[in-house]
Amino acid sequence: MHPDLQDLALETGGIVSDSLEMARFGRNHTAQTLVVAGVRFMGETAKILSPEKTVLMPELEANCSLDLGCPIGAFSAFCDQHPDRTVVVYANTSAAVKARSDWLVTSSCALDIVRALKDKGHKILWAPDRHLGGYIQRETGADMLMWNGSCIVHDEFKAFELEALKKEHPGAKVLVHPESPADVVALADAVGSTSAILNAARTMDATTFIVATDNGMMHSLRTQNPGKTFIEAPTAGNSATCKSCAHCPWMAMNGLAALVHVLDTGANAITVDPALIPRARQPIDRMLAFTAALKAGQPVSGLVPHIGAA
Repeated sequence: MHPDLQDLALETGGIVSDSLEMARFGRNHTAQTLVVAGVRFMGETAKILSPEKTVLMPELEANCSLDLGCPIGAFSAFCDQHPDRTVVVYANTSAAVKARSDWLVTSSCALDIVRALKDKGHKILWAPDRHLGGYIQRETGADMLMWNGSCIVHDEFKAFELEALKKEHPGAKVLVHPESPADVVALADAVGSTSAILNAARTMDATTFIVATDNGMMHSLRTQNPGKTFIEAPTAGNSATCKSCAHCPWMAMNGLAALVHVLDTGANAITVDPALIPRARQPIDRMLAFTAALKAGQPVSGLVPHIGAA
């Protein structure tokens, strides 16, 4: 998101975070109107958790390649073909896809949840990001069947160019979001979610970082770490006109003028089919209960049903 929108959110008592943390913040806040500056699945998730509240978005056409690449009809048919598998979907999906799933995950909790499911004998049907799914599969050893989706931002990071950039900055640490291709992830000093990348930048023993995620993150990284240098990971080779274009075009559709318009008029309200909301909320609530127990140091095994190794 543009730095001005990030700063405005923080200065007016809002939040800058991932989609689930924003939705949880909105659910717990006393405000009856929430403005979600982001992409459509983020607004839908906020509405699912707060159906009684008004959820507005600066731009209703702002979407996500992962969401668009996982239409409910094709996804539901894919699930029907594999009824023995537990359906785990990433947050970057529509309300309808969430309603078809058993578990929802974010990049910050996916490893823990999939590992717990694997330990209870579950075979996973994963959607939509194949790179994130592949990373989780490599880390957990879980039996995972992948939907073939990817993020148009992270899919463009190039390992060959990243290796060259590392040679130019030999002391730099590489921070990578796991939606990136496997050969890019393999070059990372730290792999993780938005919050994990922010934490790594604060705590790692380095002053220069190469960052492979949406460059909207650079504002928070630089604001929170004055005196440190952050370099965008390359998304194209020397022959391309764009050396590092890691920015979501749909996120970029959000702007201050559009924000003022929805605040003045109440336009662009997000709606979710009321019949979908209870079913779409189930996998979200499972995830929230799991992560809350994990954070509190409580056992999570009882939150995941056991099925015999099949």
